[in-house]
Amino acid sequence: MYQNRISLIGFVGNDVQLKSTKNGTPVAVLSVATKSSWKNGKGEYESRTEWHRCTAWGKLAEFAGKLEKGAHVQIEGELRYREYKKDRGSDADATPIKRRMAEIHANRILKLDRAAKQDEPAPGGDPGDFPSQESAA
Repeated sequence: MYQNRISLIGFVGNDVQLKSTKNGTPVAVLSVATKSSWKNGKGEYESRTEWHRCTAWGKLAEFAGKLEKGAHVQIEGELRYREYKKDRGSDADATPIKRRMAEIHANRILKLDRAAKQDEPAPGGDPGDFPSQESAA
């Protein structure tokens, strides 16, 4: 049995980049910050912020494209690695360096920010809850 599942709760670090593939499929790339805090040996609090590159595809990407910097989100998906080549600099004869990067391939995004008070609740439940990519396709 295998499992590759990740769940993050954090804040969007910049405006989402909405792109599309050659065949027109929407792709969203977003950066999500999570924070861990602990007490050190002196009894003082310390913290560390981790940044996570997340991608969403199709209808989920269209939803993610509407998120703004600072939005509180929960992202569920799987951890994927991809390789790319990076030039070494101005030397045209130099062999490119292979780089490997991790990213979260999102299949569900929940907007956790509370909606502004309205006279009536939105129909159909929580407006921040977006269905998984499989059911949205």
